[in-house]
Amino acid sequence: MSKNVYQIFPVLVVAILASANVALGAEREPIVVANLGPQVGEQVPDFQLSDQFGEIHNLESVMGPNGAMLLFHRSADW
Repeated sequence: MSKNVYQIFPVLVVAILASANVALGAEREPIVVANLGPQVGEQVPDFQLSDQFGEIHNLESVMGPNGAMLLFHRSADW
């Protein structure tokens, strides 16, 4: 393949994915973030969760002198 094809191909892929995303987005209902769980700055209830080593943690155990930041990440395996 010529060098020009390698330069144009990524642009075509992005354009196709963008147009597919617009088409799919039109069928989706809007997400109301306020209904998804604790919001920024809101105090969460106490919890008990185990880490990767089986050690149990709660809100008090993760709280530092300036508070704590909890990050919830959705895995691709869910």
